[in-house]
Amino acid sequence: MPMQGHIQELSEKHKKLEELIEAEMAHPDWDEIRVAALKKEKLRIKDELQRLRTSVH
Repeated sequence: MPMQGHIQELSEKHKKLEELIEAEMAHPDWDEIRVAALKKEKLRIKDELQRLRTSVH
């Protein structure tokens, strides 16, 4: 099922972005602009996942 594969891929990207955000913020001099961009991308993926999951059901 190609849709499930795409959902799984997006879920993995979402998780990796969360890890990147946590790693970036663990540094004392973390870059606010980079974190904001990562959070924006993470939110975009989350929205896409929700859209795909609702279209499957």
